[in-house]
Amino acid sequence: MAHEHKLEIFRGALKFKSNVSKIWGVFILLSIVTIIEVALGILRPEALIGNKFLAMNLLNWIFILLTIVKAYYITWDFMHMRDETVGLRRAVVWTGVFLIAYIIVLILIEGDYIYEVYKNGFIKFNF
Repeated sequence: MAHEHKLEIFRGALKFKSNVSKIWGVFILLSIVTIIEVALGILRPEALIGNKFLAMNLLNWIFILLTIVKAYYITWDFMHMRDETVGLRRAVVWTGVFLIAYIIVLILIEGDYIYEVYKNGFIKFNF
């Protein structure tokens, strides 16, 4: 019994006639996102570099969001995650979310410690 793959993207807004045309459609979408990333990286608009949100340039936030979009479509369509059971999808996604959140917390804690050491010099604790 052959397993049929879903032939739409954007939650059904764009439908394809075959798997080959869907692969090309997702490829074109990912290429457009990549071209936007590269163009922004080369041009580096002052409006996006000068303005900050949560202590990071808006350009960096755009790169992060576009990278998440690409990772989503690569996993969802090319790796056929949409055709798997709900339990497997949740296990894969939530594991990644928790690991990424854990790494971000560790990086922020260590970064704050290093910042304080450079700012105030090394402080030896008196036990």
